[in-house]
Amino acid sequence: MSKRILLSSLIGAVALGGVAAGGLALASAPSEPTLKNESARYVAPSEAGAGSLTYTVDVSDESGIRDLKVLAWPASSKLDPTEEELRSVDRAECRSTSDETTRCTYALKVTKKEAADLAKGTWYISALATAKDGDTTFAPRAATFIVTP
Repeated sequence: MSKRILLSSLIGAVALGGVAAGGLALASAPSEPTLKNESARYVAPSEAGAGSLTYTVDVSDESGIRDLKVLAWPASSKLDPTEEELRSVDRAECRSTSDETTRCTYALKVTKKEAADLAKGTWYISALATAKDGDTTFAPRAATFIVTP
């Protein structure tokens, strides 16, 4: 066997091994949680009773979901919360629907008095999902809803 063929074969084997190793590294790289099927709904209080704000989302991660933090805020406030600020807000109720996916619901009752003090117009939901392996996903505007007079 000539030295050129042997050298070419060795270079090809090393290159193929490098591609395979890189593929394995990419396949095993941790992924961040994903948020899907988000919905936010505001119902104003009526004579019959309190109103509500409900935010529901499916959160997925290979390691499972530890929790989801949620903050509702009016667009007119120019608040624009950060990931760090969301670490200390309310937590949604979450239930596993599979090994990797959890359905999380954040629900608040809104009294007539509280509704009277709410800013009217567009509101945003900010969400911070934390996986069991510690990875996080911050969605500064995960959903939008309207508060009507």
